[in-house]
This record gives sequence, structure tokens and C-alpha cells, in this order.
Amino acid sequence: MIYFAADHRGFKLKEELKKYLVEQGHEVEDVGAFSYDKDDDYVDFAREASEKIAENPSLHKGIFICGSGHGMNMVADKYRSIRAALCFNRQVAAQSREHEDANVLILASDWLESEEAKDIVTVWLGKSFSGEERHIRRLKKIEEIEEHNFR
Repeated sequence: MIYFAADHRGFKLKEELKKYLVEQGHEVEDVGAFSYDKDDDYVDFAREASEKIAENPSLHKGIFICGSGHGMNMVADKYRSIRAALCFNRQVAAQSREHEDANVLILASDWLESEEAKDIVTVWLGKSFSGEERHIRRLKKIEEIEEHNFR
């Protein structure tokens, strides 16, 4: 399952990407925003999607969108087993999956056109974790930090 979350600044791009992925045959669930509301808060949508992903982080993925990407990223990374990556191009998107095994893609709607975002999403979903020893070692260190901080 791919969970979508966006605030008012990411709403339009979320709707475009959601439609694009459904047409590609992906299973998606939208946790909001469900309409444009200039007074909504990214925290609410990132929280709901992150909780769903954290239930089974090896199976579920997320695509979170806000204006800068930073707010969504900060919320997502507060959850155990969430590895969120703010990606601005296809190279960073690929590396976030291959090296860091990112399970949440963060997009900055203020800085991306629809076609760029579709390209990034396609690359990100098409890549998988490399499984190289150095990347496994680094992820284990991140898990150790989580164990210490999320008691």
C-alpha cells in the first residue's frame, strides 16, 4: 500500500500523483487533505499516514507532500521504522531507496512541476534496497538510535 498525505500546498500535486499511480496499477490510500483548505496543518496528515506505515514499514510506503517538504519530513521521522527522504530529483530518489531503504518519499510542491514529480515517484517506486553490507551496517546503527530514543 502507498499512503498519500498532503497539506493545502501539496494538495494539487497529491491529486495528480495519486491519479497517475492508480493508472499505473498501484494500490493507494489517501489520508488527506481531501480538499483545499489554506488553514490545514501538514502535521495532521503526516501523522496519520506515518502511523499506518509504521504498522508494517517493510510492506507499506508513503508519499507525503507539502510546500517545502521539510514539515512532512520532520513529522515522518518521529516514527519508529520510518525512513523519510526529501527528494528533488531522480538521482536522490534512487539513492534513497538503494542506500537508505527509504519507505517514505517527501516531495516539495513549491519546487516541483507535476512531470518532475511523476518522474521522481516512478524512479523511487522502481528501486529497491541494494542490501550491500555497508548500507545494512548503517541502517542497523539507525535502528540502534531508534531503540535508544523510542523506549
